[in-house]
Amino acid sequence: METWEETAVVAEIASRVQVPILSFAAPAVTPLSMSRRWPYLIRMASNDSEQMKCIADLARKYNWRRVAAIYEDNVYGGDSGKLALLAEALQNVSSSEIQSRLVLPPISSISDPKEAVRGELKKVQDKQSRVFIVLQASLDMTIHLFTEANRMGLVGKDSVWIVTNTVANALDSLNTTVISSMEGTLGIKSYYSDDSSPYKEFSALFRRNFTSEYPEEDHFHPSIHALRAHDSIKIITEAIGRLNYNISSPEMLLRQMLSSDFSGLSGKIRFKDGELLNADTLRIVNVVGKKYKELDFWLPNFGFSKTSSKHNVGDISSNIAAEGFTGPVIWPGNLINRNPKGWAMPSNQEPMRIGVPTRTFFEKFVVIKDDPLNGNSNDKNLRYDGFSIELFRLVVDHLNYDLPYEFVPHDGVYDDLINGVYDKTYDAAVGDLTILGNRTEYVEFTQPYAESGFSMIVPAKQEESTWMFTKPFTWEMWMVTAASFIYTMFIVWLLEHQSNPEFRGTLKDQISNILWFAFSTIFFSHRANIQSNLTRVVVVLWLFVVFILTSSYTASLSSLLTVRRLEPNVTDIQSLKSGNLKVGCVDDSFVKKYLEEVLGFRSGNIVPFGNTEANYIQKFENNTIDSLFLERPYEKVFLDKYCKKYTAINTYRFGGLGFAFQRGSPIALDISRAILDLSEDGRLKTLEEEWFKPSSECSADERYSTRPENLTLHSFWGLYIVYGATSIFCFLLFVIRLLNNSWSHQETYQGNIAAWNIAARLARYIHNRKGTINNPARVSALGLAPPALELSSSRWEYKLSPTHPPENLQVELQMHE
Repeated sequence: METWEETAVVAEIASRVQVPILSFAAPAVTPLSMSRRWPYLIRMASNDSEQMKCIADLARKYNWRRVAAIYEDNVYGGDSGKLALLAEALQNVSSSEIQSRLVLPPISSISDPKEAVRGELKKVQDKQSRVFIVLQASLDMTIHLFTEANRMGLVGKDSVWIVTNTVANALDSLNTTVISSMEGTLGIKSYYSDDSSPYKEFSALFRRNFTSEYPEEDHFHPSIHALRAHDSIKIITEAIGRLNYNISSPEMLLRQMLSSDFSGLSGKIRFKDGELLNADTLRIVNVVGKKYKELDFWLPNFGFSKTSSKHNVGDISSNIAAEGFTGPVIWPGNLINRNPKGWAMPSNQEPMRIGVPTRTFFEKFVVIKDDPLNGNSNDKNLRYDGFSIELFRLVVDHLNYDLPYEFVPHDGVYDDLINGVYDKTYDAAVGDLTILGNRTEYVEFTQPYAESGFSMIVPAKQEESTWMFTKPFTWEMWMVTAASFIYTMFIVWLLEHQSNPEFRGTLKDQISNILWFAFSTIFFSHRANIQSNLTRVVVVLWLFVVFILTSSYTASLSSLLTVRRLEPNVTDIQSLKSGNLKVGCVDDSFVKKYLEEVLGFRSGNIVPFGNTEANYIQKFENNTIDSLFLERPYEKVFLDKYCKKYTAINTYRFGGLGFAFQRGSPIALDISRAILDLSEDGRLKTLEEEWFKPSSECSADERYSTRPENLTLHSFWGLYIVYGATSIFCFLLFVIRLLNNSWSHQETYQGNIAAWNIAARLARYIHNRKGTINNPARVSALGLAPPALELSSSRWEYKLSPTHPPENLQVELQMHE
């Protein structure tokens, strides 16, 4: 049996009488319970799932987004499940879909097959898709189908016809007249090797017997059915031979038949659960003239390949996708130099109708005027211009095929224009169309040619401030810098006070000297004599810090004073909402809906107005609105002209501006590729500069100049850490050295006086302005006992503490400068 409907009926009877059945047909999907329901059924073919995946790969390879499925209804009123398999495969592999389906009645049930076929084909004449997939049909119905399709012009340029193996496997049985009507058709056949010796022997015998019985036939090669019939006989004879010709037990005969394992003429014969174990390797064929030629292979779990072996597939997908099939493919209508679009392409007699909006916000995008060369004022004598129009013309010229079109003015809102493309009033729409998520449900957009979104335009005035000189640094930066000055003053005084007379004297003198030293380092004009090496290290690092700070401050202040800055009257959306202020937007725009539903503006505070420039300027001047929300491309045009009075803040981004086509249209992808090419080679940028030249008052630098940001502490944090760590290290070295000097003298004192002596020496150093003890009695009262030395005019006086009379007095004097 060749159809599954026949097989199911016979298999039911065979299971009752226990007779093994061999079938050349298989269900579209194999149910798990099939081997239990029909245990005596042996299927010599695989299910249709791999075949549908092959068709889906073809759709992805050539970017066919919409297809029409055709099948002959079976006696049970169905498609055997192939339609569901095709829809699933298209969705999973290529994101394509079945746009329409044509159900042909069984040819045995109708008296006029031609009229029935013609009636079904009329249903797709008004559809755009021109990819036809014949899932199943008898040979007689296939002949009528292609004959009527040719008469109705459906087998022409940019059309695609694909037949499954139910038709392709029988191509060898069709006469030359029928095959010539299928020229350009792609077929999917079950592959078998014709290079083996058994095949050559069988083919020679088959050809001799066939030509002797049918001498009028041109094609005499065996088909897959003949090869499977030969393999079926071999399965039976080998099974009977293994049973020594004892076939009294049908169950034993069935078991032996299912255990067959050999390479037959139709392929590897091995069964599992009553079905061939190995899925069919498929061969893509192309009908050319009065015969067909073989192209490439399709392997299960691999895809397209130039060889039939899975071990030599290599980069299958990349090779076939990039290079195409082996040899040129002949398409319907003798299409050459390119692949068919699978779409009803426009012609000079029926050009593409392109809707163009007449109510644009800025005329720089779309301009529609009467053509002065024609006196008539109808739609065909209008002149179309603007950035979007010129870009579309440039894109069409970049395509590798002719695309006849005509512009049609659309006097309505943008959403109505999108709906016009959806309901096929227009084939496409060209203009400043914003790509939005809800619009993509109805049309297919091209690659964006301009960024989109919207910005808040507010009046602004030039920023002026008396305290401009404080702007380069943040207040945290100023605080840390001031703290660094004080810290540096203290460290330098500690390190130099003991040995440098310039840092001694009265308290007032010391404070003034150290302040003068610290501030003079800002201008690198310090003249103090530094004697300590530790102080020199600290001062060098401090001068480096000062150099970095002064250079950064000077650069930032210069930028603030030279770059023009506009201070907006309104800084954010929240202030507009809390102040119950009025905002404006274009009445023919998605912005109004976005302001209400997303940003939460009250509908009463939104002022829509028409698409004229005078409207929004007038509303700003009479304080009707406090801000204006414009889409990004319009904002650019607006600021090109009014950059002195207005500024843009709070930008919200969307999909961009693009052209709209009907869903599934392959032209949209070609236009997108052309837009990318123009963008990469710079022609799109050149066109933008030509149409969007700023006014003489608004140069590009002024329009897009950004306010310099204040310098923060974060930018200099590492510098402060290095300086602080180094200066603290120098101070610790100084303290350690001082303690070592004190430790060497502590043995001359008694008991617990040594520890206090260390602290006293540190205190004596800090509080002594001249290097002497000012109050000897105070030190003696603390029990520290060391004698005090005072320098008189002519001698050293040694004063003893009255509480500790010396027994053995030793005095060591260290004379300093």
